Amino acid sequence: MKQATILIADDEREIADLIAIHLEKENHRVLKAFDGQEALDTIKNQFVDLVILDIMMPHIDGYEVTRSLRKTYNMPIIFLSAKTSDFDKVQGLVIGADDYMTKPFTPIELVARVNAQLRRYMELNQPTSNHEKLEFGGLMIIPDQRKVCLYDKDINLTPKEFDILYLLARHPQKVFSADNIFKAVWGEDYFEGTNTVMVHIRTLRKKLAEERNNHQWIKTVWGVGYSFNG
Repeated sequence: MKQATILIADDEREIADLIAIHLEKENHRVLKAFDGQEALDTIKNQFVDLVILDIMMPHIDGYEVTRSLRKTYNMPIIFLSAKTSDFDKVQGLVIGADDYMTKPFTPIELVARVNAQLRRYMELNQPTSNHEKLEFGGLMIIPDQRKVCLYDKDINLTPKEFDILYLLARHPQKVFSADNIFKAVWGEDYFEGTNTVMVHIRTLRKKLAEERNNHQWIKTVWGVGYSFNG
């Protein structure tokens, strides 16, 4: 894998230094920030491929940093937090994180997840002439721009929400299990993958305004998985 620039945002300097040592062994370039505002300023001024983000930080917490980033950027974000409840994990994923690890953590596992996210991100962002736009009534998906429009209105999706929608839309009526979706989008096996996919599907449906528009773009096939209903 080519060198990536990774920002570690954590107010515990010892943890940031430990992570940096392991990432630099993988030949990655590491930047550090010790509060939320410093993290945002760093990303504004330097190109960053991936962010490792603590939640409880001074000035601006990790949740607000993520919300701010997702208005403009689509790089992978991995939460690394002492918050261990399912609610915190779900909230992190819903607002735009791509993965969530709890402290204490194993540096080797964190590096593995970083590399998995980078592989997927770089593959999906390679320019290609084969990615033609998909149109289904009022819904349009433009892969090269990673853009989704619903009745001529841009829909702001997180990177993983876009990847899930694009995967399903490329195969209308084909049923994907939650495990299939997780492996295709996250690029790895993970025992909590089913819940992660469910959270993203739920949020994706809200953004596609299925309730207001009375059209179910993503169909649940009970006991099996999900399919795209174009």
